[in-house]
Amino acid sequence: MFARTLRLLFAPLAYATVAGAWSTFVVPHTENVDDTPALMAAMSNYTLKRPYNVWSPITFPHLTNVEVVISGNLSYPTSIETVQGYVAAANYSGAWFSFTGGNNVTLRGNTDPDWGWVAGHGQQWWDIMQQTNRPQGWLFKDVTDGVITDMKIYKPVAWNFATTGSNNLHIFNNIILAGSDNTSFPFNTCVPKDGFSAGGTNFLFENNYVVNGDDCLTVVSGAKNITWRDSYCEGSHGLSVGSLGESGQVASVENVLFENTIMNRTLYAARFKSWTGGNGAAINITWKDIAFIDVMFPIDVTQNYWDQGDGPRPNSSSVNETHIENFLFDGFVGVINDTPGYVEGSCITDPCWYYVSGATGKEVVIFDLYLGTATNIVAKSLVARTLTGAPVAVMCNSSTISSDVGFVCLDGPYIPTQAGL
Repeated sequence: MFARTLRLLFAPLAYATVAGAWSTFVVPHTENVDDTPALMAAMSNYTLKRPYNVWSPITFPHLTNVEVVISGNLSYPTSIETVQGYVAAANYSGAWFSFTGGNNVTLRGNTDPDWGWVAGHGQQWWDIMQQTNRPQGWLFKDVTDGVITDMKIYKPVAWNFATTGSNNLHIFNNIILAGSDNTSFPFNTCVPKDGFSAGGTNFLFENNYVVNGDDCLTVVSGAKNITWRDSYCEGSHGLSVGSLGESGQVASVENVLFENTIMNRTLYAARFKSWTGGNGAAINITWKDIAFIDVMFPIDVTQNYWDQGDGPRPNSSSVNETHIENFLFDGFVGVINDTPGYVEGSCITDPCWYYVSGATGKEVVIFDLYLGTATNIVAKSLVARTLTGAPVAVMCNSSTISSDVGFVCLDGPYIPTQAGL
């Protein structure tokens, strides 16, 4: 049994066995030419180390005991039309870089700050608000015992790392820089959207740095035993669970911990969303020790999510709304952005898609719950102030939950209760 390394960018290729034997081969690179065919031809046997134009998608086969190392700088096509053509093709795998399964697979970047970058050229897409046939980033699908580390992503067009169906992953020390150079908003959204998505079991995310325009991490249905810690999120839509239960689907999320994270100028800090009329359950979810800076909605829970682009909230007669149980928000400290007239960059409608009827913009917590489906949901040890100096508020309908939620459940001032101290 041997381990193989595929090293992309800036040097010779090497194929290593455990015994340490190496062979070397340089894959030629030609300016203004797609290097994907040459990379794929060498991939089965060699390590690639040189700058390359990845101008067409790469799909890795099922891998066992393989490490893929990005040592230099990869580039997507700069032509929007070229990318759209590949994404629209019938054989598109769903991501520009796709791992389609395997065991003991590592995707490793470069710790050198100048090398190991993957350039998506997203700015030109954002400037014209182009959201058709966008390239998704890295798909890590059906991988057992995997690692994603030291990756550096610059201006990706859409989402970055999806982990569908994988088990036992360690995802750490990665950088995603998807901030805009101007007022154009980085619409890195599509399903699944976001910096990272957790779509499997037994994941540890730590020491990641994410600047983007949608969820920093989203935990989706089927996820279990997920930990996110010691990280930084900027400009995003928060640390999210969901959305769950769209079109009545049965959702399942269990045992999730978000902790020790800085949320800087994000729309949300902690967020849960399940669709009106959904099914299933989310159980044992904790957000702990979260520092938030100029955040509009520090804690937001809704069991009544819907696509506001389709019109007003639909009436639901379902008694099988997605249940939530054992939710804890513990140790949130920070500042609520209640600047009059402030509009977050993803808002392109009036009212904004994130509009909450009756909200004042000064709420540290919004609990939009569904009658009889929320059990043991508590917010405690909250220390918050508003940018304007106005009193901190909450939104909560006491008819939807009978237990102590850590504050007086009303639409009004934030008043901690015994459970919230």
